[in-house]
Amino acid sequence: MNWIKNIYHDWRDGVYEDNTKRKIKNITGGVVALYLVCSLALGWYWSREPDVDITLPGFSENDEVSDVVGETTTKTVIGLTRFLLEKPGGFISNDVLPPGLLLDNMPNWEYGVLIQVRDATRALRESFSRSQSQSKEDVALSKAEPRLNFSNNSWMLPASESQYKEALVFLDDYLARLEDPNDQQAQFYARADNLRYWLRIVESRLGSLSQRLSASVGQRRLNTDLSNDVAASQSTAAENDIDVKTPWLEIDDVFYESRGSTWALIQLLRAMEVDFRKVLQNKNAMVSYRQIIRELEATQQALYSPVILNGSGFGLFANHSLVMTSYISRANAAIIDLRALLAQG
Repeated sequence: MNWIKNIYHDWRDGVYEDNTKRKIKNITGGVVALYLVCSLALGWYWSREPDVDITLPGFSENDEVSDVVGETTTKTVIGLTRFLLEKPGGFISNDVLPPGLLLDNMPNWEYGVLIQVRDATRALRESFSRSQSQSKEDVALSKAEPRLNFSNNSWMLPASESQYKEALVFLDDYLARLEDPNDQQAQFYARADNLRYWLRIVESRLGSLSQRLSASVGQRRLNTDLSNDVAASQSTAAENDIDVKTPWLEIDDVFYESRGSTWALIQLLRAMEVDFRKVLQNKNAMVSYRQIIRELEATQQALYSPVILNGSGFGLFANHSLVMTSYISRANAAIIDLRALLAQG
């Protein structure tokens, strides 16, 4: 009977209560540790960038070149949007819980892709689908564009994903009508001036990215806002010399936004090469066009450093931002030359 007395004494003295608390603490600590490990593993998996030669949703490796003008470009815009929603981890820019909340690089990469999708949809609505500036815009595209321009970090009421999914419905509607030979309302006009319109938007985007990347080391620039026009004026006076420097904590943000933007741009350029083939061949611009893609493909080289280095221009350590901007600037210069070539008769 002594063992019964010992149990009673332990219970009376609170020994079992202490053991229970200890077990609860151990179990809780184990669960938290497991959650953190799983979050780190998921975060690493979700942060992996896709290959530049990926097959986008809606395409297959055995797809043949479509006879329908504009189908490839439209399917690429749809594929890029759907990829943002369906890639590993889904769309994480608006996540409010780990691991998405703790990720930094992938949300910026997503934003770079989203910007190119928005610009391409804008070109579809305002230029590619209209024969003239006074012609009527496509109703489906007019509804898709504002939904894609919805904030990318809204997690509810409504969530960003819900708006982008609605945009896909309207883009799919436009594509279905474009592929229907009996529907003459949905059109895609592959003309040189339409391609120049989109390239002008791309030129502006790449120019902005190039400036932001170059500012990683800090520069003192002359103010050229009113250059080449003696009658020009601006709302607020500005200094003649301007100090421009990207904050240290934002350097990797700009870098990965550039990676995402150029990755999406490569997909769009490849698609438009199909739809504008006759225009490019007629202008003898095919080689120049493909050189732009070649320059942008260099921005997608594997990154072996665990962090984005920010060494000085000719310093001991690399500066990944300056390397990125060199490729982007060369592609942008080629786009400027191509737009001039397309403008010639």
